[in-house]
Amino acid sequence: MVMQSEEMIRIPLIAMRGLVVFPGSTVHFDVTRRRSAAAIDLALKKGTPVFVIAQRDFREEDPHIDGLYEIGTIAIIKQVLRVSDDNVRVLVEGLSRGHLVDMTEGKQVQMATVERIYEQPAEDEAAALGAVRELQAVFEEYSMGLPKLSPEVVLSVLAIEEPGALADYVTANISMRYDSKQKVLDCLEPVARLRELITLLRREIEIMRVENEIRSQVKEQIDQNHREYYLREQMKAIQSELGEGEDVVGEAMGYRARLEKLKLAPELSDPLLKEINRLSHMSPSSSEAAVIRTYLDTCLELPWNTVTKDKLDLDRVRARLDKDHYGLDKVKERIIEQLAVQKLTKNKNSQVICLVGPPGVGKTSVAISIAGAIGRKFARIALGGIRDEAEIRGHRKTYIGAMPGRIINAVSKAKSRNPLILLDEIDKLTSDMRGDPAAALLEVLDTEQNGTFRDHYIELPFDLSDVLFITTANNKDTIPRPLLDRMEIIELSSYTDAEKLHIARDHLIPKQIKKHGLTKRDLAITDPALSAIIDGYTREAGVRTLERRIAAVCRKAAAAKVGGATGKKTVLPDDLTELLGPQRYKREKDNHKNEVGLVNGLAWTSVGGEMLKVEVAVLEGTGKVKFTGSLGDVMKESCDAAVTYIRSRSESLGIDKDFYKTKDIHIHFPEGAVPKDGPSAGIAITTAVTSALTGRPVRGDLAMTGEVTLRGRVLAIGGLKEKTMAAYREGLRLVVLPEENKADLEEIDADVRRGLQFVTVSDVGKVLDLALLPCEITALRADAPTTAEEEPLPIFPADLRPEVGMTQS
Repeated sequence: MVMQSEEMIRIPLIAMRGLVVFPGSTVHFDVTRRRSAAAIDLALKKGTPVFVIAQRDFREEDPHIDGLYEIGTIAIIKQVLRVSDDNVRVLVEGLSRGHLVDMTEGKQVQMATVERIYEQPAEDEAAALGAVRELQAVFEEYSMGLPKLSPEVVLSVLAIEEPGALADYVTANISMRYDSKQKVLDCLEPVARLRELITLLRREIEIMRVENEIRSQVKEQIDQNHREYYLREQMKAIQSELGEGEDVVGEAMGYRARLEKLKLAPELSDPLLKEINRLSHMSPSSSEAAVIRTYLDTCLELPWNTVTKDKLDLDRVRARLDKDHYGLDKVKERIIEQLAVQKLTKNKNSQVICLVGPPGVGKTSVAISIAGAIGRKFARIALGGIRDEAEIRGHRKTYIGAMPGRIINAVSKAKSRNPLILLDEIDKLTSDMRGDPAAALLEVLDTEQNGTFRDHYIELPFDLSDVLFITTANNKDTIPRPLLDRMEIIELSSYTDAEKLHIARDHLIPKQIKKHGLTKRDLAITDPALSAIIDGYTREAGVRTLERRIAAVCRKAAAAKVGGATGKKTVLPDDLTELLGPQRYKREKDNHKNEVGLVNGLAWTSVGGEMLKVEVAVLEGTGKVKFTGSLGDVMKESCDAAVTYIRSRSESLGIDKDFYKTKDIHIHFPEGAVPKDGPSAGIAITTAVTSALTGRPVRGDLAMTGEVTLRGRVLAIGGLKEKTMAAYREGLRLVVLPEENKADLEEIDADVRRGLQFVTVSDVGKVLDLALLPCEITALRADAPTTAEEEPLPIFPADLRPEVGMTQS
């Protein structure tokens, strides 16, 4: 029984190139022609179907009615996606067949008069059932030769029983030329349609069988060697046609020549030669060839055998270091010792040096100076914030964008196998799920292992034993212990005012005058003005802020010179307010009074030492103890230990034994927004609380540091150099410190030793005897002038003061 037509409709037409849509199937396609896009817009606007019909010649851009097939499909638009201005992606669902009766061409849209065709059941059910089974059997044989065919399609074919729908479904889901599919669409009778499809499938099965036989015969005839030769000849012919063959051969020969020139050991040259051979067999435009080319360039540019000769004239090295830096005697002495050992033993393998100190004291600049003094290339690696282990050891070259690690990259840029590499801010390393870079540095900084360092990218052992590594840090406590064990620590203390004056006069002022386009004839800063800048406009351990203040003065001088000023500008202390503004810092000498409940403590910070005042107030109350000032747990425990010690000694200290029931004690550390922690304020807290409870004032010219125990013992502390520097900077006279730190006094700067008196104690009772004055002595000023004839305070006999400026108790 044939199809029956029941109605005529007029709908927009879309001509399809190489695509046939069947009823019941869902198809998506791209629309680039304006007429087709306009037809889609019109159908969406009016809510009508579209008539999709294949054109006979897919190359024709604008086909007329005679260029289209007669039978197409009436479809509804399910989805429209605009990919670009000229491209629309459309999803349509076929409804039924249609016969193209007429077509009218408008300015933008082609409208089709279509006769809708409805499908009726087949009259001969037995013939239809036989055709269905035959198609299912043929399709099963066909699908066995197509492993990529979806299992869902096979199951659906076996489940569909209606002959017309089965023929349409199979044709829509197999790969076949569009003109063959159109033959199936043109068949209006279901059984005839099945027979047409069976014929097409048998033809496809025969074609696949022949292809398999040919493939099998060719495979048997050509053995492996002949096949490789054949493919190589084909590749050469293709490269010759493209003009690439000579480039590949010439490039490989160039790499081989560079490799032979390096004269590397077989364990190094063999892997590189293998990569060169691989490159010679690849197309120059392939992505893998680009990866190999980058890898070879990186490896061959490394200074495998290039070294610089060290300058071992110790006098010249010492003179160069003294010229570039004032002070830093420990660092200079350590470098001189290393060069002396190297000169005697001819061994370049040396210990890794770690320079620890506050910012601005010259750690990085002294490393640059050392490299210049001994004649080595210099490379700096900033480690601050690095959290990926691959930053140190590199990435595997199989990854896209892979590159060597920072160590190998620094050696490559230095173009020497024995440079000086500065690992800056090693204490700022962090770790996360991608690895721990500090662990990767263990091999780099181990002089017994780094002779065969393997970067993940180059995958070849590189000798780092001749590299002189110098690291810098602000705080060694944050460096992992295994890494710290591989380095020799040299601590750099804060600069004294005298050292800052020398550095500014000999280094900073000439540098900034040149940087700002001035000469010595244009600007001069007197020593009193420099001292005033150091004292009133900077408060730091190093000299960075001082250099910025000098730069500000130079900018003023440069502006004046450009404005027409003539003559030399000599900066005096009285000129600083005009040049730098009001004085920012003032000495607190006038505030070092003898007060009750106020003690000068000393603290260590990553930027140097600071004076930390301890304030205590005692009020009538119920025995509450309150701590304020952003204190850490350790510092709170020090406060508790101090109060407990005072309770245990209340009778000997003249304090009411029930004070912990009747008095509220408030212990405060000024600058409350700054976090504070550590045990070294123990004796300062004990002294301040005792002073507040007894009413005895504390000497204002005295500072103290030390940990206190419940039994009153004074334990050792750290950061003594920085703390004593802070006391010296604040204009104090006397510093009380633990007996166990007595040996550390030799490490203190000579100017500080001359400017301060030191008392070492082992018991907090002696601290109280030194610091607390009788109640009637309240107006003694710490800055009051003294002479040699004046009677010293009875709590600090003059005969206890040693010649080196250290006082013991």
